Amino acid sequence: MTSPSKTLFERIADGEIPADFLHKDDLCIAFRDINPQAPVHFLVVPRKPIPTLDDLTVEDQNLVGHLFLVAQKVAAAEGLTRGYRAVFNCREDAFQTVPHLHLHILGGRKMGWPPG
Repeated sequence: MTSPSKTLFERIADGEIPADFLHKDDLCIAFRDINPQAPVHFLVVPRKPIPTLDDLTVEDQNLVGHLFLVAQKVAAAEGLTRGYRAVFNCREDAFQTVPHLHLHILGGRKMGWPPG
């Protein structure tokens, strides 16, 4: 039985919801976004349920660094040699739709600026 307190990303990490995984380890998962905003769009999600970027603590420093190193590795494997964008959305005004910290990696096309 699924706990109602689990986030969507915890359920994906636990295998309760299918995903196209690109990476799995003890600290995080990476998988393709189901609503891609670029030819390559994947998420890097810590297994630890941290609601927003504002909820990070000093103890999360190594975890956040790990997320970026995984993003770098997966981006290379996905062929993003011309560049990519790494984005954390934080809270409603930034369009964070899942209350579980996650890093968007977008690439495969030229990005515009400003982004929003």
